[in-house]
Amino acid sequence: MLKCPICKKDVVPGTPDFPFCSERCRIIDLGNWSAEKYVISSSAKPETSHDEPDEQ
Repeated sequence: MLKCPICKKDVVPGTPDFPFCSERCRIIDLGNWSAEKYVISSSAKPETSHDEPDEQ
């Protein structure tokens, strides 16, 4: 049994609103994304491209 990420109620896999327990929780989650309450972390140091030649 999984928990709804918004209200923490139990959710049965395969339900129409999965992984949320209801359409209400789906809409709340969408609002959180649009309000930029969630962020996707990035690495602290930018990766160097291997396509560029090394400077000498």
